[in-house]
Amino acid sequence: MLEAGGRNTSLKTIMPGMMPFQTDRTNWRFETVPQPGLNGRRGYQPRGKGLGGSSAINAMLYIRGHSQDYDEWRDLGCPGWGWDEVLPWFRTSEHNVRGADAFHGENGPLWVSDQEHAHPGSRAFVEAASRLQIPVNPDFNGVQQEGVGLYQVTQKGGERWTAARAYLPPGQRDNLEIICDALVDRILFTDGRASGVAYRLAGEAREIRARRAVVLAAGAFQTPQLLMLSGIGPGAHLAEMGIEVRLDRPAVGSDLQDHIDYVAAFETEGSFFLGRSPIGTLKSLGAMAQWLLTRRGGMTSPFAEAGGFLRTELAGARPDVQLHFLIAIVEDHGRTKVKGHGYSCHACVLRPESRGTVRLQSPDAASAPLIDPAFLSDPRDMEVLKAGVRAMYRILDTPPLADYKGRDRYPIDLADDAALESLIRARADTVYHPVGTARMGSDEAAVVDPRLKVRGVDGLYIADASVMPRLIGGNTNAPSIMIGERAAAFLCEA
Repeated sequence: MLEAGGRNTSLKTIMPGMMPFQTDRTNWRFETVPQPGLNGRRGYQPRGKGLGGSSAINAMLYIRGHSQDYDEWRDLGCPGWGWDEVLPWFRTSEHNVRGADAFHGENGPLWVSDQEHAHPGSRAFVEAASRLQIPVNPDFNGVQQEGVGLYQVTQKGGERWTAARAYLPPGQRDNLEIICDALVDRILFTDGRASGVAYRLAGEAREIRARRAVVLAAGAFQTPQLLMLSGIGPGAHLAEMGIEVRLDRPAVGSDLQDHIDYVAAFETEGSFFLGRSPIGTLKSLGAMAQWLLTRRGGMTSPFAEAGGFLRTELAGARPDVQLHFLIAIVEDHGRTKVKGHGYSCHACVLRPESRGTVRLQSPDAASAPLIDPAFLSDPRDMEVLKAGVRAMYRILDTPPLADYKGRDRYPIDLADDAALESLIRARADTVYHPVGTARMGSDEAAVVDPRLKVRGVDGLYIADASVMPRLIGGNTNAPSIMIGERAAAFLCEA
C-alpha cells in the first residue's frame, strides 16, 4: 500500500476535538478554480492526507444516505448496488455500540458510537426543531432518515476511529506492507494491463510491480488525476498536457458533484458555547486534560454534534436538505479566527444538479489538480438552498435555542429573495463531499463497471467516492468504506 502522507497516529488525529488544528501534514488543503456562482471566489477543498484519508480529518459523522439513493444507483445501470444489496455490507463493516439489529452490525472493524458528552446547545437545537413538529430521529441510518437528532460518530472509547485504525491495525496483516510518504506519479502498463505504479520516495523515483491488480483509492480529486497522468481520460485534455493517450475516456474527471452549503453564524454573550477568549482557552485546556486522563469530555466533540434531514417544499420523497449544528462560530471553514463565543449552523443541498470537473494543472503529480465544482451553475440548486436556509432559520429562531439570544453575524430579511441569494453567493461553499469523477455504470462511457474495474484496462480497480454515479443524501465517509469493502470482495472473486 502506497500512501502520500504519514501514518496519522498523533494526538492531533486521535483526539476528536483537535479537528480544527490539522496541518499540511494531514490535509492537502486544495482550492477550487474561481466559481462564477460564488461571485468568483475560490472554494476551499480540504482532503485527508495520510493513512485513513479524509476519515482522519473529518467530523466523524456516521451517515449512510437514504435507501433510495442506492436504488437510484442500481436503476442508473449499477446492478448489485441497490439498497438491499449494500445494506449487508454496511452492517458487515460496522461495530455499533448500540448492538446489532436489522440495520446495524456489531462485529465489524469500524466503531460507531453515541455522543456521550454532547453540548447542551446541541440538545437545544434538537428541542427547538421538535417544537416545530420536526420529528426527533434517534437513528438517521435506521427506519427513516428524515428528522433531527444527535449524530453517531466514528469513535471508539472517545478516540477518532479512522478507516486506517479499523482496517490497518499495526502488526496484524503479514501480507501487507505500507509505504508512507510515497507520491504516486502514474500507473504502469504491460500489454494493456495495469502492472504496477511509478512513485517517489524521499525524492527518489521508484517502481513497484503488481502480480494481479492495482487499486486506486485516492478520492474524487486525485483518483481522476492519477488516471489522467497515466493516459486515461479526456483525450484532448491529455494531449494538451503532453500526455500520451492510452484510453480516451471523457467521463474521467467529469460529473463532479458536491454538497453546496451555507453557514449561518451567531455570537452569544458569555462562554457557554465554544470560542476564542481567555476563559474559552482555559476551558479548552481543561477539556484536553480531561481527555488525556479519561478519554471523555468536551474534546470528544465532533463540533457538528446535532443536525438533521429536512424535506423542503421543493423535495420529493427524499429529504433535500441536511443541517449540521456546530457549537462554535465557524467562518471560512475555521480558517478565519473569530474572537468571542457562539454557534453556527450549516444547510446543504443534498442532491445538487450542478456538475463540475477535475482536470490536470500540469503533468506533475505533485501539482494540485484543477477542481471546478461549478457550484450553483444549475439554478435549481439555488432554489433548494434558499428553501433550506429559511427552514434552518425557523429552527434557530425557536426556543430553547433562541433563548441563548444569538446575534446573527449576517442579518438580512429572509423574505427578500434577492438579498438571500446575494448572501448565499457571498458565503456558500462545500461541506466536503465530492464524488462522481470516475463514475460507475454499465454503459461504455462509464469509467468503472459495477464490479469497480476500470473499463478498457485489465487489472485496474477503483475503490473510493469517485465511482458514485450520484451523490448520496448525506455524509460520504460511511458509503466510501462500504465501497472499499465491496472492492475487496470483487478482487477476491476475480
